[in-house]
Amino acid sequence: MGPPAFAPQLKRDPLGAHKPSMTGTHAKGMSAVALILAFTTCGGRGDSGARQADTAFAAMQARGQMVMGVDQYASAHVFEDLEDGGRIVLDADSAIDAAAIVAIRHHMRDIAVAFRAGDFARPFDVHAQVVPGTAIMMARRTQITYEASDRPRGAEVRIRTKDAAAVAGIHAFLAFQRTAHHAAGHEAMSSGVH
Repeated sequence: MGPPAFAPQLKRDPLGAHKPSMTGTHAKGMSAVALILAFTTCGGRGDSGARQADTAFAAMQARGQMVMGVDQYASAHVFEDLEDGGRIVLDADSAIDAAAIVAIRHHMRDIAVAFRAGDFARPFDVHAQVVPGTAIMMARRTQITYEASDRPRGAEVRIRTKDAAAVAGIHAFLAFQRTAHHAAGHEAMSSGVH
């Protein structure tokens, strides 16, 4: 059996010296222990942060599945900023997953109706926090339109307004969603389809 997985595999003296700066078995052992601690401490922090981020993302994905009724790992979101607002796209990964496509279309129609009424409980439920931009979107709801439409593998909600403050709120909402869902913006959309 080889060395533990956390032990660094050094091929040469990390300082580039030809002779150890300390002599004796005890000194060499202490140097090795110090190196191991340094590597595992530094590496451990990064792994812990990544694990926490992965855990938070997985929890959000699980809440998203509960709220939307769609497997978040078998579907893709796009949150696109547009000059007059934006759009939210949700597509199933598989064109033959009829149940997912129906669930997506139902969800997108529901959020269009809810957002039109100033109800942003669903994004709060998915993200377990108030989502940036929703306060402005709620306050200016009479100046914003939400139109759901079907797509071949799902649906989209087109968000439009002529109010500059509402556009800023919509863009803040979409930017947060892009980051939280690890989703694309307009760069993922085929050209000419808006």
